[in-house]
Amino acid sequence: MSEVIERLRDDAEYYGAFGQQYLSNSNISALLNNPKMFGVRQPDNKAFAFGRLFHQLILEPEKASAFKFVDIKTRTSKAYKEAVEDSGEDFLLLKKEVEWAEYLADTVVSNIELYDMIYAEGNEFERPSVTKIQGIPFKGKADIVTNTHILDLKTTGDISKFKWSAKNYNYDSQAYVYGLLFNRPMVFIVIDKTTRQMGVYRATDSFVESGKEKVERALKVYNKFFSKEATESVDNYFIEQNLY
Repeated sequence: MSEVIERLRDDAEYYGAFGQQYLSNSNISALLNNPKMFGVRQPDNKAFAFGRLFHQLILEPEKASAFKFVDIKTRTSKAYKEAVEDSGEDFLLLKKEVEWAEYLADTVVSNIELYDMIYAEGNEFERPSVTKIQGIPFKGKADIVTNTHILDLKTTGDISKFKWSAKNYNYDSQAYVYGLLFNRPMVFIVIDKTTRQMGVYRATDSFVESGKEKVERALKVYNKFFSKEATESVDNYFIEQNLY
């Protein structure tokens, strides 16, 4: 097990062929909403890249310092398309977006209470773990593991709606899966990308139970279409609902 954990510390292993033998919370959305997209690589985009940089600025500054971006005003220009092609990346952030991510990260760590939560002695960053849920291998990589909690950094477009939007983004299933992976409750540290307002949101039992129900439904879909004992081809999948 320790060898597996060490391999998963490497992002190339975690997201590559070795890590793909495990399910993760990122698979839940596809399994529940469009199983035909399960396992299909999603191209990078602004939200993914911005969130990744924000995390790196706080937790892995050595990676943030090597983050690729382009000093161009818009993505509609020929210069941007040429820069992306030259970089070998799917997508590049603009310089102004990188500067805003830096501003948000500075805002978080400038808060004394949040700083102490994030950088408390003994905290471990980007810690991977594996487990089995209903016999299916799962992986996860926690932003911050403390002696008592898992801390997860999030950005949001509207923090006033985070209490409700969290379930739409499957943070409830994340809280359930990570609770099993690390045997600790989850706490979300959130900053609004526009207003810079910050919040701390703790996963309650009912929130985790909602996530458990999602994971159980997702695993039914996985077992039906993708497991070794699959009974149907995903090509046969269709939506069936009642209209009211």
